[in-house]
Amino acid sequence: MSQKEKEMNQGAAKAESENLEAEQVQAENGETSAGTEKQEAETKETEKETKESKAKDAKKDPKDAQIEELQDRLKRQMAEFDNFRKRTEKEKAAMYEIGAKDIIEKILPVLDNFERGLAAVPEDEKGSSFAEGIEKIYKQFVKTLEDAGVETIEAVGQQFDPNLHNAVMHVEDEKYGENEIAMELQKGYKYRGSVVRHSMVQVAN
Repeated sequence: MSQKEKEMNQGAAKAESENLEAEQVQAENGETSAGTEKQEAETKETEKETKESKAKDAKKDPKDAQIEELQDRLKRQMAEFDNFRKRTEKEKAAMYEIGAKDIIEKILPVLDNFERGLAAVPEDEKGSSFAEGIEKIYKQFVKTLEDAGVETIEAVGQQFDPNLHNAVMHVEDEKYGENEIAMELQKGYKYRGSVVRHSMVQVAN
């Protein structure tokens, strides 16, 4: 191949390479242009929606605005009233429970006297109509208190619990475990799970 032909081939290859580069640059410019146009279109659409929203708010009837304000105020007042109602019901329940505990506490000494009276009945009189009548009244009394939510606190044989028991005596006795209640001197009672009167007990070891 002559020198002239070589130069012609090299010139043709260079021209083809330049054409390819130009086409690639043009394609990239086209993609960039398309992306820019899409972004501009989205921006214009957002601006249009914002303007329409503002125009709609500006055209809103004053009566509609007042209605919305009144509805909002009503909702707030209803929520406040509901909170007030719940708080009042809770306070009433607490007051009722406090009042009931106070009455039960005053009744318990009467129950103690019933038990002392029954324990003092002589053996030869336990079958008499009088003794049986007193015992029936006592059982009815206890049943009425149980139905109202009053329950006896377990003591003898239980572990001492300062939340339930009041220790007034102490004894060393190998028959019992450590801090075990050996004797109950006065019964304790609870009302709906809340202590009305602590058990008066003797604690061992």
